[in-house]
This record gives sequence, structure tokens and C-alpha cells, in this order.
Amino acid sequence: MKESLYKRIARELAQQIAVGTFAPGSLFPTEMELCETWQVSRHTMREALRELTEQGLISRRKGAGTRVCEPKANGVNHPLSHLEDLLLLAKNNLRVIKKIDEIVADIELSQMIGCPPGSRWLHIASTREDAQNPDAPICWTDSYASTDYAKLRTYIRDDPHSLISDLIETHYGIKSHEVHQTITAVGVPKKVAKILNVAPDSPAMRIVRRYLDRDGKVFETTISIHPAGRYTCSIVLKSQSSGE
Repeated sequence: MKESLYKRIARELAQQIAVGTFAPGSLFPTEMELCETWQVSRHTMREALRELTEQGLISRRKGAGTRVCEPKANGVNHPLSHLEDLLLLAKNNLRVIKKIDEIVADIELSQMIGCPPGSRWLHIASTREDAQNPDAPICWTDSYASTDYAKLRTYIRDDPHSLISDLIETHYGIKSHEVHQTITAVGVPKKVAKILNVAPDSPAMRIVRRYLDRDGKVFETTISIHPAGRYTCSIVLKSQSSGE
């Protein structure tokens, strides 16, 4: 069945909220502004805003405008300014392994993880869970590491908190020199929606992280799906100039 227009608008606005286009606590665009942006009737936009209100993403008060709601208390707020900050999420949230196998990268996956098509990778599928709210996993993650690290199968199961990149450094001596991160607003894929306890195609962030060694070679890539409201990534940007 074709998705109704107001539901599509609500879904896309929710995705924008999820990736921080509209910051928590900030004023949301007015109904008229949104009607002009989307070129739709006020009735259609009201229905879309009603959807967002019911999802707890915005709060509408007469005379006070519409504001973006703060993330729910069970979400994870994750400041990020150094490589070491990535360890915090891992240390505080349990990794639950769903599957470990070897795969051959097709064209689509090779473009995503930055490798030649046809190359073989060790694939680890897992979730990260908050002990206080295990029914709402923080994310689903597909990790891809070199098949040279075959013993990772054991190391990962023995240490469910450490980052896989950290385990690679500990056991193989390959240290992360850079991490390239890309954040995209997406819908939750149907194949993982049930495990994440959300509806298929509901708003989410997809975070792709490529871990590079000192020579600039990718030795691991992770692709994580974070349902809306369960994870906030706060990134600090600093000026390169020394003056004010």
C-alpha cells in the first residue's frame, strides 16, 4: 500500500530530528513555514505534526510555538571529540553477538566499507544493549574486519564490552590512527526492525565508521543503525585558527 503524504512528511521530518537538523529544545518551524517548504495544504501538515507529537518528538503549546523534545531518558548521549570517546559507548553498553561469518563484498557493500568488490571479510552482526533498558537496543551493528584476524571470533565473545578495533590493537598490534565517520538519516531496515523492537522504516541514524591504520589502510568498518530517540552523538568542532 502506498504511503500517505502526511506520513512520508512526518517520517522525513523525524529523520531530520534524529540527525540533529532540528536541535532538542529549539523552536520547530511553524505550520505555515512547513507548508511552504513542502508545498502541501495545512490539513496535510497538521496530520504530519500530529504524528510527530504522538511519537514524542515535538511538543506543541498554544502561544509558545512548537519545540523539539529532548531525547528520552533511556537514550544515550555520546559526546565525540577524540578517538578515545568511542570507547565510552562500548564500555557502558553490552555487545550481544547475533552472528559471525565470512562474506564476500558485493559492489554495494564495497562502496560502503571502502574495499575492492570480491574481497573477503569477517562479518560480525551484533547489538549494543543498555542494562537498564534491554528491550530497546541502542543499535544494530554490522562490523567488517580483515579475515587475517580469524581469532577475533573468540576474542569478541570473551570481551563483550571492548570495541572490536580495540581488540584488534590488543591482539594484533594494529592501532587506529584515524576514524572516518559518516552519519545518514535512514529508515530502519526490515531485517533488523524486530530485533531493535521498532517498526520497519521508522526513523534512524546510520553511522558508518572506517578505522584506518597509520598507513591509511582500512582494517575495520562498522555500520550501525540507531533507532530515533536512543542515541545522541554530540560532535565538538574547533576552529583551526589560534585567534578568537
